[in-house]
Amino acid sequence: MTKAHYIPVTDETGEVSERMKALIRKAIRTGLAQQGVTVRCEVDVAITDDEGIRTLNREMRGVDAATDVLSFPALELQPGVLPTEEDADPGTGLVPLGDMAISMEHVTAQAEEYGHSKSREAAYLTVHSLLHLLGYDHMDEGPEKAKMRAEEEKICALMGLSRD
Repeated sequence: MTKAHYIPVTDETGEVSERMKALIRKAIRTGLAQQGVTVRCEVDVAITDDEGIRTLNREMRGVDAATDVLSFPALELQPGVLPTEEDADPGTGLVPLGDMAISMEHVTAQAEEYGHSKSREAAYLTVHSLLHLLGYDHMDEGPEKAKMRAEEEKICALMGLSRD
């Protein structure tokens, strides 16, 4: 039996449906399962707009620009090195993986640009961010980026959201 994860989703826009929030939680749970994470985890998600993510990007990374998704890992993990019970917060019993922020304006624009649904784009960005929380990176154009992209597509395919 899979243990429950704690995934609070905060809608800073006031416009995100419960269905979209549920999809984001499902993307995280599916990604954690696909990656082999068996400990109970916490992932905090903020859904915002371009101005909100721009402010966060500026304050946290020193980059004064809007972006699609930001990831703030709580642990220093490496791809394939999974969190353990020892990483859990003693007060909650949950492993705090970190926080993510998603711009719904970017979700809408990129879904249109790439010719797929907002659901697919939101799930993809959520999975992308989750993989960052699990130690994946794509700063180069080499094998690490290719590995991360392959994992993203596997998880989206498990959700029935393959790239068309």
